[in-house]
Amino acid sequence: MVARAPIIPFRPNPKKRKKLVSDAVLGMVLFVFVEIMLFAGFISGFLIIKARAVGSVWPPPNQPRLPFEETAVNTTALIASGIVLLIAHRMFLKGRGLGGSPAGGRGGQATPRGSSGGVLAGFGGLLSRPVGRILVAATLLGGMFVALQGVEWLALIREGLTITSSTYGALFYTIIGAHAAHAVAAILALVWALLRLARGKLTRDVLSAVAIFWYFVVLVWPFLYFVVYL
Repeated sequence: MVARAPIIPFRPNPKKRKKLVSDAVLGMVLFVFVEIMLFAGFISGFLIIKARAVGSVWPPPNQPRLPFEETAVNTTALIASGIVLLIAHRMFLKGRGLGGSPAGGRGGQATPRGSSGGVLAGFGGLLSRPVGRILVAATLLGGMFVALQGVEWLALIREGLTITSSTYGALFYTIIGAHAAHAVAAILALVWALLRLARGKLTRDVLSAVAIFWYFVVLVWPFLYFVVYL
């Protein structure tokens, strides 16, 4: 007679390890790190070419100087947008200014007060919430920055600075154009976050990922402003 060993059923551990950083935030952080390396390469290349300019004359002859003073207005709008977004971001994470119960958990979302199924009724409902109004202000300030940059580019083109007019022009439109493309993409991400907030589906992870992207756009600009425009 063979003795049978007792069978112990497998019971998986029901406790899940809590993530230190969400997948959305981690992915955005890695993306931003790559973009920092990209702009670091742009700045390094610009400084090397500027240092090797013929006769140390920069910008080259017959090329207009960049409007450093006028662009200060753009810069102020962009920095203000980052500060406003930071306020909205902190309010959302703390569950304040949502017009309803605080968002629960890292990936939780706020349920709008007096709404059916957690969905706000239209754009008016979005503006009735402090976080919504602040996010709209941050988005509009970012749009103001991009619009003023467009006006500045048109003026420079009329003055003869184009991407083919000189190395100076090529560097300017490549570096500043790359930043403008990132700014447009970040503004679209903010609009997407606003739409999710209007529907009551904006989570902490989503807003944090979008905010990190916009913070990058805001913080990299002063370096480009002082290096390229001076």
